[in-house]
Amino acid sequence: MAKRDYYDILGINKSASAAEIKKAYRKMAVKYHPDKNPDDKTAEDKFKEAAEAYEILSDADKKARFDQYGHRAFEGGHGGGGGHMNMDDIFSQFGDIFGGGGGGFGGFGGGQRQRVMKGSNLRIRVKLTLEEIANGVEKKVKVKRKTQAKGVTYRTCSTCNGQGQVTRITNTILGRMQTASPCNACGGTGQSIDKRPPNSDSQGFVVEEETVSIKIPAGVVDGMQLKVTGKGNAAPGNGISGDLLVAITEETHPTLQREGDNLHYDLYVSLPDAILGSSIEIDTVTGKVRLKIEAGVQSGKILRLRGKGIPNINGYSRGDLLVHINVWTPKTLSKEQKSFFEKMKTDEHFSPKPESSDKSFFEKVKDMFS
Repeated sequence: MAKRDYYDILGINKSASAAEIKKAYRKMAVKYHPDKNPDDKTAEDKFKEAAEAYEILSDADKKARFDQYGHRAFEGGHGGGGGHMNMDDIFSQFGDIFGGGGGGFGGFGGGQRQRVMKGSNLRIRVKLTLEEIANGVEKKVKVKRKTQAKGVTYRTCSTCNGQGQVTRITNTILGRMQTASPCNACGGTGQSIDKRPPNSDSQGFVVEEETVSIKIPAGVVDGMQLKVTGKGNAAPGNGISGDLLVAITEETHPTLQREGDNLHYDLYVSLPDAILGSSIEIDTVTGKVRLKIEAGVQSGKILRLRGKGIPNINGYSRGDLLVHINVWTPKTLSKEQKSFFEKMKTDEHFSPKPESSDKSFFEKVKDMFS
């Protein structure tokens, strides 16, 4: 089933301000909040869907990538949006939307929710060839991440009684004011270490190397960031792991140059081949292709191979391969060759006679971008 547009989910348009996006999300979150809709799977799904939309649209960088590439901008691993966020993840990230500390939703019978900690994110950089970008690829990378040590146990924090936050009541001139803040004793997790193995750190973590599979969709661009959910560092107690953020780096190709979804190839043709015509094989991102060079081809001519470029990240189309013809003129000649061309100076066949179909350099450039 195709994912819905994030703007449609929140009922806003692309020009909505940050405040309007937050207001629209809060309206949806209040409507479908699990405390207001107990045991309602449909409401829960809509609640998660709204959180996913808000996660992307409330972040300027993610919003810009979504506006340009759509949902495919976040594919890779488990995806880059919040499609795999659980309820604890949502409340840990967006608890302030509902007012009060820790994501509580007082007024609907739910009371205060325990604050769920999320582990720190990890960042790696993956280099891709043009061929991998054109066809999509699955990369396996080794990542060193913190995980909970075997045998570590936790107990309920005695300071906050497992709530992850402490409530303080202060008498002011306006009356009694109640505030909530993360518990300093447990760091907001609601739990503290009971026992830990000697090889673990103070939080009960050990560093382990794990092989992570990353599915990279076709059409990614240099600098794009993908997210593999839950493959970052672990969190203490019953917290959730952070994410693995994957930055894409595009390697330089020896013969092809990328421009958006199009590719450019400089083809150098000998003078005899340009005069007599020829058949030349060139490399593309999908394999070798044989080109027919017509007799009398002019230097500067551009051959367009449709669909031989890079797939659009949204999957709607594929770019072209533009082959630029360059007639190679030899710098040194034998006496015989030089004598031949001396005679050809007065031959009308060698006099320039551009036809109306022979476009100027500027016309060719214009066509490239049309």
